[in-house]
Amino acid sequence: MEHVPPPAEELALLDRELARLDARRVQLLQRRAWLVEAVRASAGSGSARAHTAFASPPPASGPRVPAGTPSGRGAQNVLLTLGGLLLAVAAIAFTLFSWGSMGIGGRSAVLATVTAAALVAPVLLRQGGLRSTAEALGAFGLVLTLLDAYALHAVALPGTDGAAFAAVASAALAALWAGYGLTPGRPVLPVPAAVVAGQLPLVLGCVAAGAPALAFGWALLVTAVLDGVLAVRAARSGVRITALVCLAVTGSGALLLALARSLMSGGPVAAIAPGTLLVLAGAAALLAVRRVPAGLATACGLVGGLAAVAGAGGVVRAALPSEWAVVAYLLAGIALLVAARLSVARPPVGRPLSAGAAGRGVDAAVATVVAGALLWAVPWVAAVLVGPLSAGTRVWAGAPQGLRDALGGPVPPSWTMAAPVALAVVAALGATAHRWVVRPVGEEGAEGTEGLAAVRTRTVWTWWRGAAPVAVPATAACAVLVAAAVADVPYAAGAVLETLLVAGALELLVRFSRGPARSAAGPAALGCALAGTVSVAALSLSSQAGTYAVVAALTVLFAAAALRLPERSARSVAACTAVLGGIALTAAAAGSLGLSASHGAPLLLVGPAVTALLGGVLRRRPVSVPVELTGAFGALVAVGLAITDPAWLALVLGLSGVLAAGTAVRPERRKVAGALALVLFVLASWVRLAASEVTAPEAYTLPVTVPALVVGVLRRRRATPGHEVSSWTAYGAGLTVTLVPSLLAAWGDPGWTRPLLLGLAALAVTLAGARARLQAPLLLGGGVVALLGLHELAPYVVQVVGALPRWLVPAAAGVLLLAVGATYEKRLRDARRVREALGRMG
Repeated sequence: MEHVPPPAEELALLDRELARLDARRVQLLQRRAWLVEAVRASAGSGSARAHTAFASPPPASGPRVPAGTPSGRGAQNVLLTLGGLLLAVAAIAFTLFSWGSMGIGGRSAVLATVTAAALVAPVLLRQGGLRSTAEALGAFGLVLTLLDAYALHAVALPGTDGAAFAAVASAALAALWAGYGLTPGRPVLPVPAAVVAGQLPLVLGCVAAGAPALAFGWALLVTAVLDGVLAVRAARSGVRITALVCLAVTGSGALLLALARSLMSGGPVAAIAPGTLLVLAGAAALLAVRRVPAGLATACGLVGGLAAVAGAGGVVRAALPSEWAVVAYLLAGIALLVAARLSVARPPVGRPLSAGAAGRGVDAAVATVVAGALLWAVPWVAAVLVGPLSAGTRVWAGAPQGLRDALGGPVPPSWTMAAPVALAVVAALGATAHRWVVRPVGEEGAEGTEGLAAVRTRTVWTWWRGAAPVAVPATAACAVLVAAAVADVPYAAGAVLETLLVAGALELLVRFSRGPARSAAGPAALGCALAGTVSVAALSLSSQAGTYAVVAALTVLFAAAALRLPERSARSVAACTAVLGGIALTAAAAGSLGLSASHGAPLLLVGPAVTALLGGVLRRRPVSVPVELTGAFGALVAVGLAITDPAWLALVLGLSGVLAAGTAVRPERRKVAGALALVLFVLASWVRLAASEVTAPEAYTLPVTVPALVVGVLRRRRATPGHEVSSWTAYGAGLTVTLVPSLLAAWGDPGWTRPLLLGLAALAVTLAGARARLQAPLLLGGGVVALLGLHELAPYVVQVVGALPRWLVPAAAGVLLLAVGATYEKRLRDARRVREALGRMG
């Protein structure tokens, strides 16, 4: 084992070693002087060279230690450790399992003699400088004292109670080891071993006396206090660390045992004893903060605060019904926080209890209690906010009698008023804490002693300044909603209440967006408003009148907020939510009229029409794009509702094309909206033809294609330089209207006339596009020709593939891949040229 002596002892060792080095240096200098004189006495150049060699000897190089060879100290420690372990094992075997015909008395005498020798020998070894060997032998001696105690009980006191003897023996051994640690040379191991042995006497004494469970808690607490005193006063680091570890073990045992007894107590009288133990343990931890470093002070404050809350809250809990237990602990936490606040406002002599690291620990303890109360209340909050989302199968089934009947989803354990009370208490505590955050920094910090509160506020509670303006109202709102559900208020009252809370959240959003706290509080308020909106909207689905009233109110509220909000993102979200509310109202109107999904789909285009008009009013304002996109989402929903009925789908697509064409009138939307209108009109025509089961679509599409192409030619001719019209704008719609439906008809036509005529027409369009260098005719015509050719060759390809061997296809694919890989660069260059040629077309 490696021994690290105290500084004073190590200094003495270094002085002795330096003295020996000085003596050796003097001896070597004397020898060198004699050798120099001997060299000078000799004559000749050889002697001169010899003198030079002796006067300047080359630096000696010691033996090289191979890599991986353990150092001397490492090997020494390993050998000493193994030797001590082997001696301990031998002693245990000797004591417990006999040695020849020697009885327990003889073995005891031998053990006593060997123990005395093992305890005296280390003193002599330390005086000789062999401290590591002395420590190993001393550790063996400590093991022998344990065996001596066992032998004493077996020989002299065989009838004594084992627990009582163990308690006395552990106390005696602790005293013996502590005294042995004070012997000359101050060995390292005995005092930490004495600290470990000192953990047992009181606990074993309780076992011997048959004490109740709570007595063990008191024994552990007293032991932990003694460990704490020793940890504070100990000079050696080893003793201090051992005492801290023992303190953590015994203190945790005392707290857990007292907490278990407090939770199992059947009444306030029975809870007083464990509560007293918990409170005293907490007080001891809080008093220790004046003697420990900052990190340990925070831990002591946390443990002490939690113990005090558990003790005081346990007595109150025992006097209340079981569902009010959390409220009891919450009130105890508030009392602790008030006490800490008073200790800051009127600090005693010395460091205040709630200042600095200890104050952070107390605050963390109260925050832990508050977090536990919030987690306990989560099922009730979820039942009120998330429950209505599961009522989708009961849409307009009729207004329920009470609010609880409209809630589905997760069901809390029981509807108790303790949940809203706990939430209300947390909200009040948060509001008070926020007041503490703001005032001490700005006002009390200049009053001398109150500056401590300012330090505490800046280091612990500063984060609460940004969260409290939203967290407190949100918690209070949850308390009101849960209280309404517990009281089972009428359904209409619950819907109105939740709508008013959404209005309050929007009002907070407006205020925070205009105030200095908008960076943190604004998004949180917006999130609360949106969550409440989803919940109350789902709640309103139970009644038709309630749906109209709630959704209309929400639409107006978000529209008003969008007009008042100065911040861009929040204003856009509010405006989009209002648009969604309008779309929901039109969907509800379609349902009230008794229309099916496809027949009511055109009614949903009212929202996109309104947003298109609003986009024209808002023009280039940032909110216009989100509003118009939200309206487009309404059109997409309408298309989805009508997709099962082709006739109504064609109508919806056509009306959507009209809205897109109207939007394309605006210069800033002309490019995107114009292309969208073109696509929608073409899709509407195709769907209409398919819905009418037309077998000769050319009779309907050619009358549209010819005028469209004429208009396209005129537009390109009249275009001024710099404002040219692309071939897609001029000819894309006209060509697509006829080519695509004809291609679909030809694909299923078993005859040859239609494919031939269509192929010739597409070939003509392709050649015209190539000649005039127009991209749209070239690609559209070429695509139709390619697809027709594939359609005509498909049967033959299938026959040929069926006749070929199975290995031929993968082989051909492999050859193709090799060829492509070998000529990749050339093909890429050719493809780039084709792309550039297409790009130069009109």
